[in-house]
Order: sequence, then C-alpha cells, then structure tokens
Amino acid sequence: MAKIAQSVGHGGANREADVRVVQGLLNRYVRLLGLKALKVDGRIGPATVGAIRAFQHKLVGLKPVDGRVDPNGRTWKLLLAHLSPYKPAPGSVSAARLSGASWFRAQQAKYPNSDSLTTLDSSFRKKVEAFLAALKAAGVAVRISSTRRNKHRAYVMHHCWMIAKGKLSAAEVPLDPECDIVWDHGSTAASVDAAKDMVECFALRYQPSLNSRHIAGRAIDMTLSWQGEVKIKDALGRVHSLASPHDGSNPTLHKVAATYGVIKNLNDPPHWSDNGR
Repeated sequence: MAKIAQSVGHGGANREADVRVVQGLLNRYVRLLGLKALKVDGRIGPATVGAIRAFQHKLVGLKPVDGRVDPNGRTWKLLLAHLSPYKPAPGSVSAARLSGASWFRAQQAKYPNSDSLTTLDSSFRKKVEAFLAALKAAGVAVRISSTRRNKHRAYVMHHCWMIAKGKLSAAEVPLDPECDIVWDHGSTAASVDAAKDMVECFALRYQPSLNSRHIAGRAIDMTLSWQGEVKIKDALGRVHSLASPHDGSNPTLHKVAATYGVIKNLNDPPHWSDNGR
C-alpha cells in the first residue's frame, strides 16, 4: 500500500519520496480533472500543487482547498480509495454498486443527459438555432439525440469503454465521489465483462470523451437527411446546393454550418460543436 511519511504540497515538508508517491497517485486522476499528467520527479511545484487543489476542489469537496496532502488526512484517504479492490459479499446490498447491466438499469437514470436546446450554453444555442432554422427552410430533416451531457454520465460512459477495450484496468479508474459505481469485480475478466455489458447498454460505437464539449453545453449530436438536391442559405445569405451525400457527412453542409459557428467533428458522425471537438 502506498504511504507518505510527511505532508506534501503547499506548506508541506515535501520529502522527495513522498512527493513522488503523491504525483503518481494524482496521475490516476488527471484525465478526470482535465489536467496534463504530472512529471513524477519528486519536486514540488505549481503543477503538482495545482493538481492537489483541483483534486480537493472537484473530488474531495474541501472549502477552501489548502493544496496539501497530509498523512491519514481526508485528501490522502481519497487518493488511495480507488486502489483497494472492492469485493462485495454475494447477495450483499453493496453488490448493487458493481458496474454492469444491472447497474445500468438501476442507476444510469440518476445521471441524465439532455436533448433539449434550452440546456445548451446560451451563446452556442443561438448559433445552433440559426443553423436549424436554415436547415428547416431548406427541407432538411433533423433528429437531435444529445445536447448537454451530465459529467457523471460522461465519466461512466468513458470508463466502461476504456475497460471494455483493454485500455485501462478497473483498478486504474479514478474515483468520482458523486457517482456511485464500483468498477473492480475482483478479477480482470469479470470487470471487463461487466464493462462490455455497459458499452452495449449505452449503445456505444465510438469512444466517449471524458471532457466532451457536451458537458459545457457547447455541442450537439444530430442526424440530418434530405432527398434529392436542396438549397440552403448560410449565415451571410448566400445560397448553396446540397446534393449527395444526403446526410451530415456532406462537406458543403459543413461549410454552411461553419458560417453559423456550428462546426462538424469529422471523426464523430452525429457530433457538431462550437470548435469541432
């Protein structure tokens, strides 16, 4: 079990060996926190202290954060929390927390996404509404499947994919204290099988982003289609012809959408956002 002898971070003792331990543990959480991986060099600096503060703010809920990890303190205990495999007794109530199809059926509704335009960031919503008006006027059929995404749902979708595809072990998944799920079933095979079940339950076909523009309300997933050739106006009033392909992969449509500030993500068929990611 990892341990530190003295405090690490702002105002801490910052022994090199202790700093290395904390940096290594923090690197298990950096993707969840939206940070770059720390260099595990045993040196305390702004990046390490910043990562401690981000962990305390987003995952520990300290108010105010102090940027320090103390031996046996709350921050330290949560840094270690995901390292201990969770093995529930058969038939125990806690077994309901285990990932898999049963978790999906019982828990996923607690972390709903939205398909409503009203939940989008206000500035992006105006751009989308203008583009949708142009599509409607051109006779393009639109089916919206997702607007703002719940960050905890994004966490679950991303990590079930990563485990199912062998890109991450269940024990390496960072903790999300606000999402009641346990990934480790006590064996690699059982953990992977449960993750695969969740991938199917979510109907995932592409790797879900952990820091998607959907979470900020700056992306929309929609399926577009039309028949024959249609005419559409861009944001400057210029008319463009849309023929084949008759869907959202049409490059001319991408150019038209960009004039409205709605950018196509070429690697994700239904995905459009304010910056193409």
